Amino acid sequence: MKHTSLKQLYTEKSIPALEESFGYANALAVPRILKVTVNAGIGRFLKESQRVDEIVQSLQAITGQKVVMTKARKAIAGFKTREGLDVGVRVTLRGDRMWQFLDRLVKASLPRIRDFQGIDATSVDSYGNLNIGLRDHTMFPEIIPEKVVTVFGFQVTVTTTAKTKEEGVELFRTLGFPLRKKEDKEK
Repeated sequence: MKHTSLKQLYTEKSIPALEESFGYANALAVPRILKVTVNAGIGRFLKESQRVDEIVQSLQAITGQKVVMTKARKAIAGFKTREGLDVGVRVTLRGDRMWQFLDRLVKASLPRIRDFQGIDATSVDSYGNLNIGLRDHTMFPEIIPEKVVTVFGFQVTVTTTAKTKEEGVELFRTLGFPLRKKEDKEK
């Protein structure tokens, strides 16, 4: 079986399928993926710099790109945060790195999740963007579970040019994302 990348799948199958199902007059009107943003909160590990460093190195290994620290916009006493304090890490992927990350996410990482039933279709918002919350970063092949001290979760946001939820869902389905159908949820 020949391995096809998601980028190749998009150009060969998704564009014609979306043109046919939504009746686009032009191939440039077909929804496409703009960027992928990966976020992780580090607020609970602020006092432990070794754990923060481990999270940063793990995200860099997973995405293949340097992370950016995100700062608190305002002070919240209940969370013990001050304005300007580093509370998260973020990576924005575009171009070839984005396609490579999505390839690994869909074909290697999501199938490794125990009892994985697929991504709920409600994860696609009304603008056609996909938001996935992942509880465990060790599902990625770049991470060696035996060496992990801190297990953390993170969010993956796939931003598209889709105008509606239906366009976004169809785009992700044609790309092979494991989106659940509504009937699957009721069973």
